[in-house]
Amino acid sequence: MSRTHERRSLVTALAGLGLVLAVLASVLLSVRDAPHVTAEAVEAPARAEPAAVRPAAPAPAKCDDGEDPAASLRPSGAAGTAVERIRKRGHLVVGVDQNSYLWGYRNPHTGEIDGFDIDLVGAVARDLLGADAKIVYKTIPTDQRIPAIQGREVDMVVRTMTINCERREEVAFSTSYFEAGQQVLAPRRSTIEGYDASLRGRKVCTAKGSTGETSLRGESHGASIVTVPNQLDCLVRLQLGQVDAVVTDNALAAGQAAQDPSVRLVGEPFTRESYGVAMNLRDTDLVRRVNKVLDDFRKGGRAGQWRSSFDKWLAPVMTDTDPRPPAPKYRD
Repeated sequence: MSRTHERRSLVTALAGLGLVLAVLASVLLSVRDAPHVTAEAVEAPARAEPAAVRPAAPAPAKCDDGEDPAASLRPSGAAGTAVERIRKRGHLVVGVDQNSYLWGYRNPHTGEIDGFDIDLVGAVARDLLGADAKIVYKTIPTDQRIPAIQGREVDMVVRTMTINCERREEVAFSTSYFEAGQQVLAPRRSTIEGYDASLRGRKVCTAKGSTGETSLRGESHGASIVTVPNQLDCLVRLQLGQVDAVVTDNALAAGQAAQDPSVRLVGEPFTRESYGVAMNLRDTDLVRRVNKVLDDFRKGGRAGQWRSSFDKWLAPVMTDTDPRPPAPKYRD
């Protein structure tokens, strides 16, 4: 298939879903005068049944130092070096996704980046900079999240980023704000049954640098692994028939299944993963400040910020009847 024909097919596939998404976008800057703009969610096409996301797999093992990978620093409202740096600059710089439907995506009705992760960014920005906080969004591919933090291109990354032992050596994480698990996404007509021998001889797509890639490199079940910069690229390849299945977080896959009812989650989650806000290892005061924001974000039960954001963005595509934020864990 020629590059021109492939691009036309890609655009046609996405347009038919009623979504305008920049699949291969490079780093993009978007400055907003307020951390959150109220907007209606994208009208999704007719959906298949919602996808369950509460992970069935056991929690990750402890790291070599004996710590739970999801344990973070205790919350504090103090303003240290990192917090003061952001305040002096006058805006928060955050690495996000613009292609993950309902998490961080370019809303075609408004042109704004919206989603569950973006609501959390807004809460952090308001705490640091006040009600009229300015945010600079940088859209970053999956495999560039850690380099962007280490190179101080961003103050933090809020991008459905799984906390694990390997990443904890390179960046600092907040406490967990959501739990998900790796699962297989496949066409409804497919005979693939899950993360098992039914993958043998198939092409399976995952984002480069993701925990899905780590899982497949460890046990491919006889599949050929195809890696792409962003997870949505996998959905496009699946739509074009270039791969047979996708391995990704089931929370993300639920959004992809909502975009395209011809695909569905199969099998059971085979990992249990916690999403966290990632920051530079040196910015311990910022980590504590974000954990303070997360404490407030989780409070309030059904009327709280976490539940309100879940109900707005994720409830339509997830079957969890009693969604709750994960309890914070601390190591100090």
